[in-house]
Amino acid sequence: MDNQTLPYASRGRRILASIIDSLLIMVATVPLLLMFYGTEYYTSDQVFFGTADAIINYILPLVAVIGFWVYCQATPGKLGMKMIIVDANTGGKPSIGQYIIRYLGYIIATIPLGLGLFWVLWDKRRQGWHDKMAKTVVVDTRPLSNNNAILDN
Repeated sequence: MDNQTLPYASRGRRILASIIDSLLIMVATVPLLLMFYGTEYYTSDQVFFGTADAIINYILPLVAVIGFWVYCQATPGKLGMKMIIVDANTGGKPSIGQYIIRYLGYIIATIPLGLGLFWVLWDKRRQGWHDKMAKTVVVDTRPLSNNNAILDN
């Protein structure tokens, strides 16, 4: 697939997919953190950092997100919004290396007040910095006749 003909996913649907994914990660991590640390994890001024915290907050999301990308080319939120991640140059499935760069790119994209994530609002290919670093784009998988909903801007 030529990168000039890729049906880039809309900004609104990408944002909604991110919200869905964030909520799903919270549904998975909050009960685990409460199980290991109790309510003090959220109410105490003490900073908690231990093995369980590192696994639950960093390793679990990394494995889940990259796992979904590798097997489905999308996270659950993107799948629900009928979007997938593709190589920006070929339109094909990205490599595992691209997925790892994309995930690490999220960290860099959030450092300057999330500017790299908001970049999808201004970019012509609707790429965030993480997409640019990994040479990926998010595309719409719905039939072209369905691409005119309110979230398609």
